[in-house]
Amino acid sequence: MDKKIEISNVESAVLGLLLEKPMYGYEIEKIIEERKMRQWTEIAFSSIYYVLKKLEEKQIVESETENKCGRARKIYFATDLGKNIMREKVKELISNYEKTISGFDLGMSNLDILSKEEAVECFENYIKSVEHVINRIYEVNSTVKKYNRPDHVLALSNRLLAHLNTEKEFIQEFKEKFKENEN
Repeated sequence: MDKKIEISNVESAVLGLLLEKPMYGYEIEKIIEERKMRQWTEIAFSSIYYVLKKLEEKQIVESETENKCGRARKIYFATDLGKNIMREKVKELISNYEKTISGFDLGMSNLDILSKEEAVECFENYIKSVEHVINRIYEVNSTVKKYNRPDHVLALSNRLLAHLNTEKEFIQEFKEKFKENEN
């Protein structure tokens, strides 16, 4: 029986990009930045080459060295095995709810150690930070539309916007009730 090859969400993010086209590491980083993928992935700039190495070890991607302008660089591309593994990973990812762990929830569970004024100030700062992210997502949407990306790419941004707008509304309402509450 064949052992099932598992890949992490970070590995999936990189593999998904390589399924679009072969790329070198820095090109992957540019696309991650351009698409603001760090809003919904946990991939750090410093981990891209580490992830590529892991994917190569699993024979999910392969690389070739290309000489361009007197410089050698590795171009990575997905293998057929990589495509099949990614197909199964995508099915898994969009079939199951995955809980999110938020530092905000931890803070809320310990809210009673703050004064009312401190808590209200923190809520206002949180709302500002959510608004900042909402504005960045609108920028992403403009880029997505500009480059005629597929509808599901725009849906990523719109899903995040829906979550953020709901989060902002919840915190605004909670902040007002908290300010009114004497206890």
